[in-house]
Amino acid sequence: MDFTETPAEMPGEDEEPPDFEAWESPEELLTGGPIRERLLDVVLQLREPTKVSEIAARADCDTETAREYLEWFTTMGMVQELPGRPVRYKRNESYLQWRRVEHIRQQYSQSEIVEELTETLAAAKEYRQRFDAETPDNVSLVAASHDEAVEDVWEAVSTWQTLEERAALLDAARRNDPSGGRVSKADG
Repeated sequence: MDFTETPAEMPGEDEEPPDFEAWESPEELLTGGPIRERLLDVVLQLREPTKVSEIAARADCDTETAREYLEWFTTMGMVQELPGRPVRYKRNESYLQWRRVEHIRQQYSQSEIVEELTETLAAAKEYRQRFDAETPDNVSLVAASHDEAVEDVWEAVSTWQTLEERAALLDAARRNDPSGGRVSKADG
């Protein structure tokens, strides 16, 4: 059972491969739908605080319309407004965590969540033993690359990090914790 948001099945051998040339580019997709959806797509992809004018340009709409929707998205908790000149917006990571936890809770039973959590924790434990470290952050690529290729170590550490994040989401879903299992610095 896979709780990531990827296609459920790969095409079978007897199926025709997809025609990648026929697919629309991301730019074409963003300009085709309603403004609200385009803006939401843009703000959920923001990695850094971004000016309203840049968000509007990415969503192919005017700045005033973008500003109105951004105020609404802020009220809904989807984005955070960073005051100043110019005002900038960034996506609200807590909102995204909440969405992921809710998606898991709605799609899977409590027993399925516990089963996946058990498997995920077991896989993470194997990486802890492999690297003799408590977290992926404690692994030195330089030290570990004495025995393996750097690329192999990097891939393993990345997989381990993904497992740790998945375990936190699954545990939060199991506990009905809307924060996504993250502990704030104030909490310890």
